[in-house]
Amino acid sequence: MNTLFDLSGKVALVTGARTGLGRGMALALAGAGADIAALGSTAMPETTETVRQAGRRFHGLEVDLSQKFDAQRIVSSIVSTLGGIDILVNNAGVIRRADLLDHSEQDWDDVIDVNLKAAFLLSQAVARHMVETKRTGRIINVASMLSFQGGIRVPAYTASKHGIAGLTKAMANELAPHGITVNAIAPGYMETDNTEALRNDPDRNTQISARIPMGRWGTPEDLATSVLFLAAAGTNYVTGITVPVDGGWLVR
Repeated sequence: MNTLFDLSGKVALVTGARTGLGRGMALALAGAGADIAALGSTAMPETTETVRQAGRRFHGLEVDLSQKFDAQRIVSSIVSTLGGIDILVNNAGVIRRADLLDHSEQDWDDVIDVNLKAAFLLSQAVARHMVETKRTGRIINVASMLSFQGGIRVPAYTASKHGIAGLTKAMANELAPHGITVNAIAPGYMETDNTEALRNDPDRNTQISARIPMGRWGTPEDLATSVLFLAAAGTNYVTGITVPVDGGWLVR
């Protein structure tokens, strides 16, 4: 059974891999045998060291996805260093919290640029590479509970994550004939930098924890099996879906 999730010889590009969910997914993919290319806004020494300790190659790129960037140049750098890209995990994301009536245009642009536009541009560039090299590729987007719900005080984030769910379906339709699957993972309330403010708010922390049937916030390790399933070579007939990993939040 272990061979079903064997990613030996594969190269995975993971965005936002310095900390949190991105780092956790990068380590899970490395543990399954994949070499890792990682994008982060700053250096990521801990991710670098852990991936290399797993015996895998690592290629880190410091890229600020909130600014204009050249997706094709990123792909070319990874291909020249690691030989290709078989798996893309669009994980990088930011959040801005403010009441709807006070939400600034700058905050809207910052969130949409990182969470949605960057994911589209990187997917487009990586998909071109996969099609040109006839790779059986995997694109995995990180969605959210707010791909299904509206939330409060996060209009731009909610819009971006609804967009990710729709983009996943649109790309799945067009890339399926090329043997490329496109799916998404929708984490629930996870222990990450983006949720630190919520976890530090006693009232909101209590409200959120009480609604999660599993009774706890998720951790980066909770996404390992989902990302490995969607990245696996044998997952050829699963595309266009969004998999909730939420401790039961949506069914409450």
